[in-house]
Amino acid sequence: MIHLRSLLLLFYLQLAGLCLQAQMSGQWGDQGNGTYVNPVLPADYSDLDAIRVGEDYYAISSTMQFSPGMVVLHSKDLVNWEIIGHVVDDLRRISPQLNWDRMNCYGKGIWAGSIRYYKNKFWVYFGTPDDGFFMSSATNPAGPWEPVHQLWKVRGWDDCCSFCDDDGQLYFIATNFALDPKSNKKYNIHLFKMTPDGKSLIMASDSIIHQSHGSEANKLYKINGLYYHYFSEVKPEGRVIMMERSKSICGPWEIRQLNHVDKSKDKEPNQGGLMQLKNGQWWFFTHHGSSDWEGRTASLLPVTWVNGWPIIGEVGADTIGRMVWTAQKPIILQKQKIKIQTDDDFNSKTLLPQWEWNYQPRADKWSLHDHKGFLRLYAFKPINPNEHKKILLRAGNTITQRSMRTKANIVTVKIDITGMADGQYAGLTHFSTTSYSSLGIKQGNGTRKLVYSSNDADSVGIQIVGNFIWLQSSWDYQGNNRYGYSLDGKNFVPFSGTTQLTWGSYRGDRVGIFNFNSKDEKGYVDVDFFRYRYSK
Repeated sequence: MIHLRSLLLLFYLQLAGLCLQAQMSGQWGDQGNGTYVNPVLPADYSDLDAIRVGEDYYAISSTMQFSPGMVVLHSKDLVNWEIIGHVVDDLRRISPQLNWDRMNCYGKGIWAGSIRYYKNKFWVYFGTPDDGFFMSSATNPAGPWEPVHQLWKVRGWDDCCSFCDDDGQLYFIATNFALDPKSNKKYNIHLFKMTPDGKSLIMASDSIIHQSHGSEANKLYKINGLYYHYFSEVKPEGRVIMMERSKSICGPWEIRQLNHVDKSKDKEPNQGGLMQLKNGQWWFFTHHGSSDWEGRTASLLPVTWVNGWPIIGEVGADTIGRMVWTAQKPIILQKQKIKIQTDDDFNSKTLLPQWEWNYQPRADKWSLHDHKGFLRLYAFKPINPNEHKKILLRAGNTITQRSMRTKANIVTVKIDITGMADGQYAGLTHFSTTSYSSLGIKQGNGTRKLVYSSNDADSVGIQIVGNFIWLQSSWDYQGNNRYGYSLDGKNFVPFSGTTQLTWGSYRGDRVGIFNFNSKDEKGYVDVDFFRYRYSK
């Protein structure tokens, strides 16, 4: 084992120069030469968990107020991923506050969860800070998933995981982050048994298996006859990865720190999933807990077993792991066609899986059928339209994708504005809860004008007399964004200064298409296409 660690250390040192060069140039993901650069997903894929089933890998990522909720990812090599679906099709089953007419859950909604495969099904459990824990199952991870079921209505809990033991007994683990007056500990990790259908907790089985400040990201595994409880914990150096192990799921537990963090450099990898490949290798798919405007991105880290502990990343002399930015791919495939989807010409009968609405959409206000080959967005009033404070965050017909942090990014949309009405504003936007900007068409007194808006301050441009407008947003690795427009789809004119993309409420920047009317429920736009070009 010492010899293996020495070889790994030598390999990582050889790649250190490549790693620094890759970070500075904005490289990411599959490099096409048998290596990869972290992050493998340079966008907001937060609160990850991942599993292997046969020769396929599946992951889930939290979505908070976006709908459909809890995105499901698929990969064949752990480096290249695609979006295949979502677990929750209707957020109203979780809370009415997640609907278009409430919009009160920024920073809340669907938090971290777990994905597991047992009893011939995929099982996803997750929590919300205000509404408790929920679950669903499916025979196909792309869906359909069973209507989400409330496991336990409770407040102040998070980061849950289900576990099926060898005898078929189901368990559930989660963190209660309310203050315990007896122990003065703010985070207590509880273990429960579940009923055989996985839809109820056996409350009498409740036990606390760990207490500390900031203990979250729970996962349970059974490996070589031992139970392993994975979690993260706040230490003076930052949030680190921890592990407990025991011969019995009831304990006693032996504890170990698995990695060190440098908050200024590696952004605290923590939430994630351990996976063993068919060849026996182990890997860890994780998000980075500290974030910039792109949100909490996803990275893949090698795992080395040292004295029965899965050390994550480069193994140091103290047998504790460090962040790895560049490594050899775990699986080399001859043909690799999987990638994160972006483009849409709206010719499908259903929305493609990369799309998520900001909150549960109003079902009668959008259509893929009313104008074939177009996405029609009908306008309606935002909540409290006269307040004019971050009005876009209160407008219920915004459809979004994640903004990626690559060297060069260009989004172009073509919109038919024939059906617009007075009071309507529609176009292209970037937003978080910290800030937003948009470029679109506003109509008043029968006149349509180009309008750039940044945090409620408008700049009015030319009058638009044609039926089509092409809008464009481009941003760089630092998140400096500029908008432009075209009247013919070929020649684009810059319109706006540079704005800085931001993150807020635990979410990275979103790029999207919006449409609302601050006066009446009148007007619509037809979106012909959405094209997103990003660099490797």
